[in-house]
Amino acid sequence: MYNNGSELLALCNDQNMSIWEAAVLDEMEQAEAMRGQVLDRMTTALRVMIRSADDPGEAKTMGGLIGGEYRKVKAYKEKGRTLSGETANRAMMRALACSQNNAAMGRICAAPTAGSCGILPAALLTGAEELGLGEEGMLQGAFTAAAVGKIIVQNATVAGAEGGCQAECGSAAAMAAAALTEMAGGTPEQALHAAAIALKNIMGLVCDPIAGLVESPCSKRNASGVLNALSSADLALAGVESIIPFDEVVEAMYAVGLAMHPDFKETARGGIATTPTGQKLAKTIRG
Repeated sequence: MYNNGSELLALCNDQNMSIWEAAVLDEMEQAEAMRGQVLDRMTTALRVMIRSADDPGEAKTMGGLIGGEYRKVKAYKEKGRTLSGETANRAMMRALACSQNNAAMGRICAAPTAGSCGILPAALLTGAEELGLGEEGMLQGAFTAAAVGKIIVQNATVAGAEGGCQAECGSAAAMAAAALTEMAGGTPEQALHAAAIALKNIMGLVCDPIAGLVESPCSKRNASGVLNALSSADLALAGVESIIPFDEVVEAMYAVGLAMHPDFKETARGGIATTPTGQKLAKTIRG
């Protein structure tokens, strides 16, 4: 039904529907499924996301590079003297929880990838709380995110090995920003402005995991990614627009990703993975 942002907006405007509604119809057509089946599948994925954003406790990760961040941020938030506010810290701790659960081989929803799995769940949960929405509101947000993700996959990439972390955490932030915008009552146009702003904010970010594991710096980038989504949604809802259309931002991100040296695309041969400390940690992990 749509292959890019322009076609999606045209569909929404012609049919007077939201992005999430267009995503449901598109999935019904592509999967040859009934509406109820499509909603049930997304509900299952959403509930996995919700569970993955909860306190992972003492779950041990493969490399032992992360762990306990959820509780640290939660305790800091509860002191009531944060710089970025209670909402931002709540979102960050959830993103960190997802990252730890992923690295500990727990069950997560790769939305759009395992390395960026904390951004969308943290955004949906925190956004729903702030807006007074329940599971239905989060479900609609998940479909909005899916529509944006589909466009990026079809016209660029969400793989760190192909486009760097901008393609993973950047795409996740764009998906989450659009979801938050529609959840807050924004228009389809505003949702795509939010997605474009979020993706531009992280343009050029390399993928440089220590020891090749999805732990560091991935976990902290999930935390910053959800804040990127929240701020981008707020900007769009305030009426701030992306000068560059969403489709062109996606194309630019892909071009940047293709131009990156292979060392900066999930190979652990560049960035922080090659710092003295990064190398020392990698040697320890590999024995």
